[in-house]
Amino acid sequence: MKTTALSTQLAGQITDLIASGILKVGERVTERGLAERLRVSRSPVRGALSVLRMQGFVEEADDGSTRIAPTSNDAMPKSIIAAPAADDEQVYFQIADDRLNGKLPDRLTESEFLRRYPVTRGKLGHILRRMVEEGWIARLPGNGWEFLPVLTSLEAYDDSYRFRLLIEPAAILEPRFALDTEILQVVRQQQQWLIDGAIHDVSDITLFELNTGLHQAIAGCSRNTFFIDSLRRIDQLRRLIDYKQMLDRHTAKGRCREHVHMVDLLLTDRRQEASDYMRAHLSSLAILKSRARAEVVARPSNPDMQG
Repeated sequence: MKTTALSTQLAGQITDLIASGILKVGERVTERGLAERLRVSRSPVRGALSVLRMQGFVEEADDGSTRIAPTSNDAMPKSIIAAPAADDEQVYFQIADDRLNGKLPDRLTESEFLRRYPVTRGKLGHILRRMVEEGWIARLPGNGWEFLPVLTSLEAYDDSYRFRLLIEPAAILEPRFALDTEILQVVRQQQQWLIDGAIHDVSDITLFELNTGLHQAIAGCSRNTFFIDSLRRIDQLRRLIDYKQMLDRHTAKGRCREHVHMVDLLLTDRRQEASDYMRAHLSSLAILKSRARAEVVARPSNPDMQG
């Protein structure tokens, strides 16, 4: 099976879940279950499991199902949990940085990408597929590529948080709001794992995905597709500008504690308090991120991302 950039990324997220103890040795996992937990389609999960099977992190059980293999913490490669920026990762962030700073036109050919960046055609293909999966570039007929709309200015970024301030607290108070206890327990475990120390080890992308995943999980309980789809779209649009954030991991840890408290309010059926807390959480986060964006607008990208 051909491995995509998204499958590789998901494999890293799954190993993070194993390292955190959220997925336990011997536990059976399915493509569908992991796809729902990671909020992706089953196809890239299938590729991620293929990668993990080759690496020995999952194995086939006697009944033909897939389970987490007996892997000690000492055997868990730290490079999977806190993957350093490889050459293609550095190029990926440089492209994102150049796009945010207006250094790239709306359309480019692969040859133009190769002239601008120190990367092979094969690695460029992986990077472009990843950008397609993340929703900020699309292939044109032939060998051309077109960048899709994303947030590129501080003003637009501030606007996105004002929009989130409207929809996320309101989603919690929707008439059809129904707790998805299982997914909320999962995202709470993920946040507690970060608080307990993993926040200093996980990759920036994993941190971004875990935090946006928590907010999307809460919005998902609203059962209102307009709230759910709007938040997903905002997260997609703000992805690149978040790559410019320089919030340190100590600050990020405090945000994770707020996430845990918010989930606890929901699990104890204190929805109004949770809605008010969500509003306060987003308000303070918007101020921090706007300041960070203003301070580093001209600096190279090497972000500490959060949601």
